[in-house]
Amino acid sequence: MKVKVLAFGIAKEIFGSRHIEVDMAEAANVQQLKAVLEQQFPRLKQLASYLVAVNDEYAEGPQALGERDEVAVIPPVSGG
Repeated sequence: MKVKVLAFGIAKEIFGSRHIEVDMAEAANVQQLKAVLEQQFPRLKQLASYLVAVNDEYAEGPQALGERDEVAVIPPVSGG
């Protein structure tokens, strides 16, 4: 399946685009998506941390992904 991933902040710079499409197995989960993204975009691993949101809610590793899900990569935010 193809998963559309939205990128925010520095993730947009790392991906070179505001959104990308990633080919995933039909039974893919968030942890597998992060592994694929880090393989395709090694700079992503250099971030102290980043979160993944699925359908406007933060998602953890075992959460399943669907082809129509809205997925976002949210880098760490600093500020005061």
